[in-house]
Amino acid sequence: MKKFILRLSVLIAVLIAALYITDTDFIIKAIRTVYLTGHTTAFLDDYTHAENKPIKTGKSKAWPLHKNYNKIAATEKLLELHKAQGTAAYLIIKNDSLLYEAYYDGYSEDSRSNSFSMAKSYVSGLLGKAIMEGAIKSLDQPVSDFFPQYKEGLGAKVTVGDLSTMSSGSSWDESYYSPFSITTRAYYGENLEDVILGLTTVRSPGASFKYASGDTQLLAMVIEKATGKKLYDYLSESFWIPLESENEALWQIDSEANSMVKAYCCIASNAKDFARFGKLYKDHGKWNGQQVLDSAFVAKSVRPRFKESPRYGYGWWLRKTEDKSFFMMEGHLGQCVVVEPNDNLIVVRLGNAKASFGNDPYNGDIRTYIEEAYKMLSHAPKTQP
Repeated sequence: MKKFILRLSVLIAVLIAALYITDTDFIIKAIRTVYLTGHTTAFLDDYTHAENKPIKTGKSKAWPLHKNYNKIAATEKLLELHKAQGTAAYLIIKNDSLLYEAYYDGYSEDSRSNSFSMAKSYVSGLLGKAIMEGAIKSLDQPVSDFFPQYKEGLGAKVTVGDLSTMSSGSSWDESYYSPFSITTRAYYGENLEDVILGLTTVRSPGASFKYASGDTQLLAMVIEKATGKKLYDYLSESFWIPLESENEALWQIDSEANSMVKAYCCIASNAKDFARFGKLYKDHGKWNGQQVLDSAFVAKSVRPRFKESPRYGYGWWLRKTEDKSFFMMEGHLGQCVVVEPNDNLIVVRLGNAKASFGNDPYNGDIRTYIEEAYKMLSHAPKTQP
């Protein structure tokens, strides 16, 4: 038995040494954070295992309550889905008033949870803010103005707008479950900038949409260079404070040494504060009568850039039906803030799992969250908030 333990210890030591030698030691952190906590992928509360920077708030203001606040019951189908997929929070905001809210599995209105890719919408919004303030010239400004690594070849054609619409043509591989993928390296490594600047441009930029978290990360790096501000501070002053968020949020960083946010994901906040960004875009960039974000940029953001990819704009997912027009912040495991501006409706769902079909995030669970919200609305008393 002692010989077995000794051999096993030697084998483990050799494996760990090999990971460091091959520059794949980030896998150790991934195993410790994910598998040793009983998960198989990044999870809702993983920010507690990471280094974070605060997104500070200022004077806060609670959502007003609708006259029918929590007077309507969730449908059986919705309750079954919440249970099956581990929903943490579900909100319906109608006419800018909180109509319905429910929390599950120990989560509350103030509980933080990981935004995952909903953060991409914030980063795109910060691009619009940087253009509005003159730190970035336009959506057509070349990335090479900020990073000389992009001055040659196809990379010289990449613009900041290409990054926001995920059309840079980069070599990024979007893989969430492989421990050896660049996505895993970015998520658990300690130097995001090195990872991103190691990418190459392999397709013609600005030609077509291909989902790539690396595009959002490079966009964040551009915004930091353009503004001279850390992205967590820029988000705080640009949106978190002006939108009167009730709670300070956290943004995961790669390491204390580099303090680079994981821009493609990983803002830890709550459902009601996430909903504020949906309202800002619903109201054409205005908050309390102030033009926080340029209305033309907002309008452009919630329209598809490419005819062949009608589901994506500038950092927002899109969906049109016969009589509805939705735009949405969406993240891993089914996080979503869904907006239907014509109905003055916002639906928020945060949780631990999702089921989807194909590449359209509106398929599967998220479609059900929307459909059941409309069923609940149809049962509400016909009064104004």
